[in-house]
Formats: sequence, structure tokens, C-alpha cells
Amino acid sequence: MSRFWIILAAGTLFLLVFSWFSSIREKRIHGYPRFFAFESVFVLILLNEKVWFRDPLSILQVLSWLLLLVSIVVVAAGFFALVKFGKPRDGNFEKTTRLVDRGIFRLIRHPMYASLLYLGLGAFLKEVRWLTGCVLAVNIAASWATALMEEREMKMKFGEAYSDYMKKSKRFIPFVI
Repeated sequence: MSRFWIILAAGTLFLLVFSWFSSIREKRIHGYPRFFAFESVFVLILLNEKVWFRDPLSILQVLSWLLLLVSIVVVAAGFFALVKFGKPRDGNFEKTTRLVDRGIFRLIRHPMYASLLYLGLGAFLKEVRWLTGCVLAVNIAASWATALMEEREMKMKFGEAYSDYMKKSKRFIPFVI
């Protein structure tokens, strides 16, 4: 078995266990498509690992690194906002007891999933080819589906307050979408 397949199998197993314990086990259905969002980013990184630092000053590489950096900033801002404003239960930042509409959440509803999109696009731009394009499409579809499912869950949890919040914020990109 080649190194690629061993790493893919080990990483996929890790993501399955993570998905089970972080959401699926608790019947939060957004965990199913979220697994595929994480998995697609992992596959994009694996497929492009050999070209990660090739031609570092090309336009695609510079855009890639910018997206990768933005993804780190966005996920960190989302995490810290959830912990600071969400009053998480049981030490789990995803189990907020308050609707978070401050910090980065004032601009976008899903910074964690937006980060996965930016990360996926950044990894894709390392080497653009049809296979990585297909994997990127899975990333976009899975992230979008995850956000839609989580929005339904949040409407059930926070009611009209979440519906009002949705009117004031964008899903992934501030002021755009």
C-alpha cells in the first residue's frame, strides 16, 4: 500500500471519529456533511502536497497562501467569539447557550465553515487540475449543506432571534454571501 493511501485511511478514520464524537453522536445532523467538508480539505492537501512550495511567487501560490492565512484568522476569530460570547456548556465551544452575533459573527454566520471553504480553495490553488477541482466542488457543496443544516438547528434552538440575525449577516463572505 502506498504512503498516500495509508495517510488517507488514517486521516479519514480520525475525521470519522472526530465527527462522531463532536456532533453525529449527539444527533446534530450537520455533522454528516461537515465530515465531507473536512475530508475534502484533507484530500486536497494530500493531492497537492508535492507542489505546496513550488513556484512560491506565482499568482496562484500567492493567492493560495493568502486564502490559507485568511482561513486561520477566520477560524480563530470564530472560536474565540463562541467561547467569549456564547457561554458554552460542558467546555464545548459548539454547545453555546447564547446566540453569538458579535465579533466575526456580526459579519458572517459560519466562520468555521467559511474557513473550511477558504482552506479548500487555498489548497486547490496549489495545483489546479480536474481532480482537485472535483474535490473542491465536494468541499463547497458539503460546507454549504452543513451551513444550511446548522441554520435549521439554530432556528430551532434560538427561534426568532436567529431568524432576525440571519437577515443582518451573510453566510460565508462578509457583505457578499
